[in-house]
Amino acid sequence: MKLEAIDFTADDAQARFVESLRETGFGVLKNHPLQQELVSSIYHHWQAFFDSEEKYAFRFNAETQDGFFPPDVSETAKGHDQKDIKEFFHYYPWGQCPDALKDELQNYYAQANALASTLLSWVEKHSPAEVSALYSQSLSSMIENSDKTLLRVLHYPPLKGEEELGAIRAGAHEDINLLTVLPAANEPGLQVKAKTGEWLDVPCEFGNLIINIGDMLQEASGGYFPSTTHRVINPEGADKTKSRISLPLFLHPKPEVVLSERHTADSYLMERLKELGLI
Repeated sequence: MKLEAIDFTADDAQARFVESLRETGFGVLKNHPLQQELVSSIYHHWQAFFDSEEKYAFRFNAETQDGFFPPDVSETAKGHDQKDIKEFFHYYPWGQCPDALKDELQNYYAQANALASTLLSWVEKHSPAEVSALYSQSLSSMIENSDKTLLRVLHYPPLKGEEELGAIRAGAHEDINLLTVLPAANEPGLQVKAKTGEWLDVPCEFGNLIINIGDMLQEASGGYFPSTTHRVINPEGADKTKSRISLPLFLHPKPEVVLSERHTADSYLMERLKELGLI
């Protein structure tokens, strides 16, 4: 089994994309509207930020969850004992951000949100009637004017050989949100767990856009769209000396949105953040 990149401009792109989400929890798009030059520039500028001491001036706010999260407070994937080998910055339009980096990041945030709304409309259009009946409102309206959608700039530092035994860049996990929109990182390592239990490499050619289902869409669809387990494995050989930058947009509904009889978006988010040790 292999994940194939789908041409965003193809006549059958919508149906193939949603079928891929349904079968694997992931969809990979090429020839999409997001500007590759913008993504490349963000990777370059934020690598410099993570390499500098400036990052410590933007230490995260525990209450609002924006800002810089150093490695010592990194996430521990659910069911794992070791923290992930990473540091990251949480960007919201209303939150803290270095002045020199904000315009570029906000530009990408707006573009990625617009595309994500389109992709959610594809999902809804190709949901069976019995699944659509479960949605408390249209999927695209769940995120309209949401201030909870998060852009995370992730930095996986070079490995030094001193890492805790068994620790990897990102332990096997599922995302919390509706959809995650992720440009291919500047280094490989992302894998998805297939229904058979095998780990599949996600196509990482620069310019690809990787979209995966989060727990909230699984909850809202009654399990029809699976929140698929994925991880970022450690590189080998000479690649150990390379940093990896990643730029996932986590698409979150407004807090009051009803996902199911069990959860609103807010109650689900708070439950998961506690499990991750971030609150």
